[in-house]
Amino acid sequence: MNSRIFKRCALVMVPALALTMWAFKPGNDPKTAMKEAPSTDFTALMDKSVSPGTDFFEYANGTWVKNNPVPATESSWTAFNEIRDFNRKVLRDILEKAAATKNAPKGSNIQKIGDYFASGMDSAAIEKAGVTPLKPDFDAINSIKTVGDVINVTARLQKKGVNALFSFYVDQDAKNSTQYLASAGQGGLGLPDRDYYFKDDERTKNIRVEYLKHIENMLVLLGDTHEAAAKEANTIMDIETALATASLNRTQMRDPYAIYHKMTVAEASTASPSIGWDNYFKAIGISGVTDINIGMPEFFKQLSNQLGTRNVNDWKTYLRFKLISSTASMLSSNFVNENFHFHGTILSGTKSLEPRWKRIQGSTDGNLGELLGQEYVKVAFKPEAKVKAKEMVNNLMAALKERILALDWMSASTKEAAVHKLSTIMVKIGYPDKWRDYSKLSIDRSSYVLNEMRATEFEYQRNFDKLGKPMDRTEWGMTPSTVNAYYNPANNEIVFPAGILQKPFFDPYGDDAMNYGSIGAVIGHELTHGFDDEGRQFDADGNLKDWWTKDDAEKFDQRTGVVIKQFNGYQALDTMHINGKLTLGENIADLGGLTIAFQAYKNSLKGKPEPKDIKGFTGEQRFFLAWAQGWRCNFRPEALSRQLLTNPHSPGKYRVIGPLSNMPDFWKAFNLKPGQPMVRSGDDQAKIW
Repeated sequence: MNSRIFKRCALVMVPALALTMWAFKPGNDPKTAMKEAPSTDFTALMDKSVSPGTDFFEYANGTWVKNNPVPATESSWTAFNEIRDFNRKVLRDILEKAAATKNAPKGSNIQKIGDYFASGMDSAAIEKAGVTPLKPDFDAINSIKTVGDVINVTARLQKKGVNALFSFYVDQDAKNSTQYLASAGQGGLGLPDRDYYFKDDERTKNIRVEYLKHIENMLVLLGDTHEAAAKEANTIMDIETALATASLNRTQMRDPYAIYHKMTVAEASTASPSIGWDNYFKAIGISGVTDINIGMPEFFKQLSNQLGTRNVNDWKTYLRFKLISSTASMLSSNFVNENFHFHGTILSGTKSLEPRWKRIQGSTDGNLGELLGQEYVKVAFKPEAKVKAKEMVNNLMAALKERILALDWMSASTKEAAVHKLSTIMVKIGYPDKWRDYSKLSIDRSSYVLNEMRATEFEYQRNFDKLGKPMDRTEWGMTPSTVNAYYNPANNEIVFPAGILQKPFFDPYGDDAMNYGSIGAVIGHELTHGFDDEGRQFDADGNLKDWWTKDDAEKFDQRTGVVIKQFNGYQALDTMHINGKLTLGENIADLGGLTIAFQAYKNSLKGKPEPKDIKGFTGEQRFFLAWAQGWRCNFRPEALSRQLLTNPHSPGKYRVIGPLSNMPDFWKAFNLKPGQPMVRSGDDQAKIW
């Protein structure tokens, strides 16, 4: 489900030190697994033949980069992958034991996660079933006779997780965060981004050619002739291109005002008459809607026009493909393989499928995350980690307050509001205080794809049921085992799941310098998202409201302009540069997070003996090495190209050299001098927090 909430997710950005993976095997105690995961000598990752002042990424990670090619099942290989795989082994053990417990009480956590996992692992049953479980949905599509039917069937499919026409969800009202608001956004595309339909370089043109082949192949697998499927593929591509024409690009969507257009349902119906919003709400199963946020009015105007002018048979063709495309990864191997060929190999360069257990484990976590999470935290999350993490958060918040109060470019009134917002940030660590109620969700072993669709429909209904109810600020947007973190401006909260609070990201008994350089900088990163180019537009209560003076806002924009220019200058792949505007928020957060984490680390040493050198490196040096080694990465060209086009995060290498080259504390730690590539000075140096 798409959501308007601006969650600043870490994704593959999570900092980590290297470690030798503890081989988790059935029978080993996961508590021991987490406790005994040994750390590798951080110097073994380095290439000391490279000067730290020339390329700190290569200096910190060069040996690792040479010795860790991207595995065949991956599009990239990073520190994030290593920790995710470690957690996956723990989750696999939990799931396999649950699946083997066939007499678990009906409705229990173990029954639901066990049956879900077992249904996905039953490849023989999946092969035998083919697309049969989807017959009622295909019949509904085939029965379409009018545009109204198109909307009704679209609502039916959307609830089951099918990406058709547009997105619809219930979210916090951006200008009244105490209220929920029905929200509709652009969607319905099969390529990763609207720009894929228009860019004229050879790589993107080839992807469009391959996409047409993919659509044709999928329809042939459904029983169409190649001739008919080729015509249908062109129809689908034509519809998607028309929708893409009116879609905002990712940089435009970073402006929260650009995607907030609250109106009455009557006004929405006048603006997009062919959609028939009242009938849509009835079909999707909600009532009492009086207002709606139409996130992208031009998109819905175009969609309404397309619905009103195209032949109904075109929409049947479109919805038929959307249904099979959204479910292909859960069906028989012919659909799985064709889906992987395009989405895995063509778009991301991945050579082979992950093992089935990894795919099903990921699906279980995605659909039953808080059920699986309850079992995960029992064995994988230490109370000491929560205590230490809270201590670090408090230290980071104190350091950010110090930085704000010391700014020479921000006025007293804006400082006061900023400090107030900082003081009200909600901190969530490990897992929810209140677990999600899955009692209304039925899971059995009969069909993997139907389990997935029921789980998705359950989540949609849970989301719709929020309308008219008090705001629930206890809700989490990530599962407990996720190796990630986020800031949510609507709740003014930072969230750190148990999955990221593990070795080597974080060791409550480990070296403080490396803890602050890794998880500390992640905490700082998420904190400063509340004050980046988007987050700063939300007040302490989570409302979209301007609380800056005009002069302060202009000074902030001048400073962030330096960051945009810096990252625009990085040529990351052949002719492709980083998009400085698209990645601005994450780049600001990296620089800000590192800045306040370093100050928090130094503050934590007050009254204590100077930390001893380790392997010949001072505490300050280890801090910066921890950050850099967390970003070690290798990318396939296809995956890197996709990231540059669609991802608000810069590639890992530039998340090292970008912020560090602006930091005098880093220069001092490694005795760098003006004129070296890792030293930006004068007007080229970015200074924000």
